[in-house]
Amino acid sequence: MDRLTSTFKQAATDDHVTRRQCFESYILCVIPPSDLHKTCIMQRALDRARLLYQETRGEKSTRKNEGFPSTERSLPNLGSPFSIPITQNVSSYLGKNNPFAGPVNPKTESVWLFDNTAYRPIHPYPHAAQPWQASFSAAFFKTETGKDLSKVVADIADKIGLKKEGSEEERERGEQTIAKRLQPFADVVAPARWVEVKLPDGKRQRLGPGGRSATSQQIITFPSNHTNGQVVETDAVNAELTPIGPMTTTFAEPEGWLVISDVDDTIKVTLTPSPVGILRSTFLSDPEVIASMPPLYTHIQSLLNPTWFYLSASPYNLYPFLRTFLHANYPKGTILLRDASWMDLSGFFMSLTMGTEAYKTGEMDKVHSWLPKRKVLCVGDSTQSDPEAYGNIYRKHKGWVKKIFIRKVTDVAEMASDEKNSPERFEKAFKDVPKDVWQVFEDPNDLYAAVNALKAT
Repeated sequence: MDRLTSTFKQAATDDHVTRRQCFESYILCVIPPSDLHKTCIMQRALDRARLLYQETRGEKSTRKNEGFPSTERSLPNLGSPFSIPITQNVSSYLGKNNPFAGPVNPKTESVWLFDNTAYRPIHPYPHAAQPWQASFSAAFFKTETGKDLSKVVADIADKIGLKKEGSEEERERGEQTIAKRLQPFADVVAPARWVEVKLPDGKRQRLGPGGRSATSQQIITFPSNHTNGQVVETDAVNAELTPIGPMTTTFAEPEGWLVISDVDDTIKVTLTPSPVGILRSTFLSDPEVIASMPPLYTHIQSLLNPTWFYLSASPYNLYPFLRTFLHANYPKGTILLRDASWMDLSGFFMSLTMGTEAYKTGEMDKVHSWLPKRKVLCVGDSTQSDPEAYGNIYRKHKGWVKKIFIRKVTDVAEMASDEKNSPERFEKAFKDVPKDVWQVFEDPNDLYAAVNALKAT
């Protein structure tokens, strides 16, 4: 008790280091290291329980039929949240109000800044144009953690059959690619950190601190002298902290068109129904577009000049990988990813294949709150829960969604005779959605007439 009393007295001081030290002392008083480790394990278990709760019958059936659970159990663990310093670990539960948070250390830590879209808030009563604002997101990581990934690389290479392919030199290059793409999953997250950025108007703004998943989100207001479609950059005051470069903000006026596009197996080959396919397409293969989708999106851009949102169930560890792919092949836009850093590959699989309907519906609710007057075109595919999520959002926000395109995936072996492509599935997903609003396609070239008709909508 005397030690606790002394801790609280020290916590009243203004010195940041002292407060951090006494907080750590307090935590060690009340939570022994063994119990703290159990707390970290419990947090990971809660994350999985949340996905299990959100899992649909269709997802459960697919995962069972394609052997996802057995594959997940055989995958190696890349790290443990227990490797995070005790102060950061426990105080991260305080989120943005964490008084023990500190700045990113340029010697041992880095930060990713995520592209976003600025909007003008809409009120239910008549009003003048509101100031621009946007949700700024950042993710904080430890760098150069020194983890040996050789065993993990060898495990993945074995699962995808790399050892049976090509020459020894080609296999070595393949293993180097796997190691490079694995690194964002192996890097330890750095909760309880913040970074100072320089906004386009020259003002400085603190982003963070990050919470349990070492990400932060906050709303920032911009001056009014920006125009629809304008793109500006924001970077850390110390640019060395942002290895993937500055973030961009795209300005979107309340009215106009908006595209919400799925990524995996809609515009990028991911082979979502197959665990081996996911491993190969994510960690080894060169990213591959879905045939004829880039020119279709170019046509949509030139005809409708929409604001773009790319909605994926992937965890944010894949942000640099997906951002590079999208910028090279499709109109630039905001990428919406799951706010969870899985330091194990089984969690990555679960993120992609469980609870995707609830997750995507929630993200589209967020977009609707930003741009409720926009006319929306939704594009997805039949491998996951895109039809159900788009049907949900159509019924929930009457008049917002004007058109839905669903790619019927038939070029993946696991989908050849799958009920996911059945007419009954689509009819059920789009119950109470007019048939002239949704369209299932196999060849993107069949959509041009429907896209052209949107111009007059």
